[in-house]
Amino acid sequence: MTSPLNKLGLTTGQFGLGQSTPARGRGREVETRDILAIAGRSGLSMLEIGRHDAPSESALGKSLPQPSPFRLVLTTIRPDRGADLVESELRAQMARLGVTAVDTLLAPSATDLFSPLGPELWDRLRALKDAGVCKRIGVSVYASDDPVGLARRFKPDVIQAPASLLDQRMLLDGTLATLAEMGLEIHLRSIFLNGVLFLPPDRAPSHLKAAAGRISRARRLIAEGRSDPLQAALGFALSRPEASAVLVGVSSAAEMSAVIAAASSPPPDLDWDEMALDDPDALAWAAA
Repeated sequence: MTSPLNKLGLTTGQFGLGQSTPARGRGREVETRDILAIAGRSGLSMLEIGRHDAPSESALGKSLPQPSPFRLVLTTIRPDRGADLVESELRAQMARLGVTAVDTLLAPSATDLFSPLGPELWDRLRALKDAGVCKRIGVSVYASDDPVGLARRFKPDVIQAPASLLDQRMLLDGTLATLAEMGLEIHLRSIFLNGVLFLPPDRAPSHLKAAAGRISRARRLIAEGRSDPLQAALGFALSRPEASAVLVGVSSAAEMSAVIAAASSPPPDLDWDEMALDDPDALAWAAA
């Protein structure tokens, strides 16, 4: 049986690259190298590299295990100033990372694709795919973006979307199932809901107060199921048949090890339907 870790992917957004403060007394570059080494050894298949400053991207490139075990995913800048600048920035980023090709290129949002320069951006991504710069192209979406309509119009290879045990909107309404049936590769993001499940009730942001009872109920159900929020969040996302990849963010090697341990455990036997939120403010915050 395929290991759930093969479905797990890592994002660099929480690495703290470019920050002067060391992580747990260790340099950021050392921590980054250890995170990537642990992820590579454990069989994680995907690495989504966010936008960082130029020195950080160069350092990240030097920290990548060689040969790289990861399918690399990059997101372009917004197309406001034209596709030439998008491609120029992308190629500069790849040069700093020390790579000549990646697995996937993503447009930053559905809003960007539907902007006046969106068609030009999408044509350029298709040209880069044809030139072998990437194998797949796609876009990052939200539930409100009509992902199915977008997929029918642009025909992407990949959709990146938020989904979690609290934010099940695109699962319950069949959106992700429809996209999977269309042959798209689906990458789930925001599976930790900006840490909502990990926060004590008295530390929850004020705009989550309306959903506090539902969140507390989810935490109670998880505890009664002899699980913990980390294992539950990972178990839910990794068990989704619609998902080709599940992306997580960590800030330290210790967190990476904890995620791998939780993901390697059998998914808890929980009633996922009972945990879904229906509060718009809470869901908007959790999916950001």
